Amino acid sequence: MPYPTQLGFQDATSPIMEELMFFHDHTLMIVFLISSLVLYVLLLMLTTKLTHTNTMDAQEVETIWTIMPAVILVLIALPSLRILYMMDEIFNPYLTIKAMGHQWYWSYEYTDYEDLTFDSYMVPTQDLIPGQLRLLEVDNRVVLPMELPIRVLISSEDVLHAWAVPSLGMKADAIPGRLNQTTLTSTRPGVYFGQCSEICGSNHSFMPVVLEVSTLKYFEDWSCMML
Repeated sequence: MPYPTQLGFQDATSPIMEELMFFHDHTLMIVFLISSLVLYVLLLMLTTKLTHTNTMDAQEVETIWTIMPAVILVLIALPSLRILYMMDEIFNPYLTIKAMGHQWYWSYEYTDYEDLTFDSYMVPTQDLIPGQLRLLEVDNRVVLPMELPIRVLISSEDVLHAWAVPSLGMKADAIPGRLNQTTLTSTRPGVYFGQCSEICGSNHSFMPVVLEVSTLKYFEDWSCMML
């Protein structure tokens, strides 16, 4: 969960989100160095009256400032492509769930079970109990086991939606007539919140996503109870 005055990302809960945070820091450092160099050159040009004619007309300098941007772009592109391929790869998922977007709630289906489906609505403000979060709590949470690869199939039955959980580094569009696929692996138990991230109508901000990640034993007991 984010907290007031927070400046950075939420704490990473999946290996993908950890990689995304490392890539963010890597890119931010490059941007900071470039910005510092440009600011230094601007200040130097504004505060000095000296002109070095050899520097202003040197082929070596032009070669350097042509090659350096290409090198910097490669340093940014390589780790970015690596993360993209990591996000797409799915190896023998332990579990598959299907999330369907509606106006304005989510419905879930555990496809590995015969009849395990439910709808997930936001809990109205007047029905909240102490400790629950306004606009984020739902009546039926998605319960998942930890430390296991899980495939999520995402689609919609009416308009465009987006299924997003920031702490897991997940965001996938829910498009009518199309089935998008993503994967998640949580490294620790907990309750993780997300929301629809695609403007889908008047109640767009009232369709949260809540994942309850627990041990495999708890998940098996919960699935037996739901069946």
